[in-house]
Amino acid sequence: MKLTTIYDVAKKTGFSITTVSRALNNYPDVNEKTKKKILEAVEEMGYFPNSIARSLTTKKSFTFGVIFVENLGVGIKHPFFSGVIEGFKIRAEKFGYDLIFLNRYIGNEEKSYIDHANYRGVDGIIVVCSNYEDPEVVKLIESPLPSVVIDIHSNKTNVIYSNNCYGGELVIDHLYSLGHRKIAHIAGFDDTYTGQERLKGYKLGLEKYSLGINESYIVNGGYFSYEGGYQAMNELLKLEELPTAVFVSGDSMAFGAIKAIKNAGLRVPDDISIVGFDDIELAQHITPALTTIRQDADLMGKKAADLLINHINNKEEGFSAVMLPVELIKRESTKKISVTQ
Repeated sequence: MKLTTIYDVAKKTGFSITTVSRALNNYPDVNEKTKKKILEAVEEMGYFPNSIARSLTTKKSFTFGVIFVENLGVGIKHPFFSGVIEGFKIRAEKFGYDLIFLNRYIGNEEKSYIDHANYRGVDGIIVVCSNYEDPEVVKLIESPLPSVVIDIHSNKTNVIYSNNCYGGELVIDHLYSLGHRKIAHIAGFDDTYTGQERLKGYKLGLEKYSLGINESYIVNGGYFSYEGGYQAMNELLKLEELPTAVFVSGDSMAFGAIKAIKNAGLRVPDDISIVGFDDIELAQHITPALTTIRQDADLMGKKAADLLINHINNKEEGFSAVMLPVELIKRESTKKISVTQ
């Protein structure tokens, strides 16, 4: 069977070989309509560019490194970030890139992330990390190697994140509209950008409605785990005056909070309403189904790939920051109450 070549793709689409090549490498001077037509033809014809030939021509390896570091030990099984990586993978593959997961070892010898990245000859890196102050992560971000970082705001690299602060405000808007005035918050760890921003949104929401900030209603839930949410909710349940609603900074934590409420002989949402953040797949299937803030993991991954590929192709010295919108998803874990409660 004859293999499809770039010449075949050019002939089918009516574009020059140069245009097809630049479209496949996501160069910005190829408009989206042209790029779409070429990519559709590539998929239809089953064209696979020869990686060795491309490397010799473009001086690229067509591989991206993935750095995944978080404090829970959950790794790629984390439901939100696995969605981000999958979206990134799908988008990167469209332009001929493979993914390599990088660690701190080459053979049995411990190295830095940047050493491993250089050893593998990757063209760029996507970084998913709960502690961006880790010296090895900082070294990587500040290196000349193109990178894109998830869920952080920085002017030292390309970044992409959701509008976490606004998401927190949306939660308070919703709970206030249901009559809730005693609203607590189970926060993400305060050394994480997402934890800080969601807490900020919670406080701004309370200030908007002149509710005041009760510090005893703010409990640290740690690194967004089920166990952290469970323990934090138990702290809130010890209070003399219980909240009527709790904004939890992550869905997994919200599941733990709901379990703690049920174990205390209370009901969600009849006694306490719960709102999460992320809208992971399980959120719609638990009982009660979780009201939450949706951030689009798939879109975040795809946009991250675009940022990285554009940075590599443009050889830009500056960096890009993309903030994605969020939306409130209303389900069964919140309930209207009397304003006097």
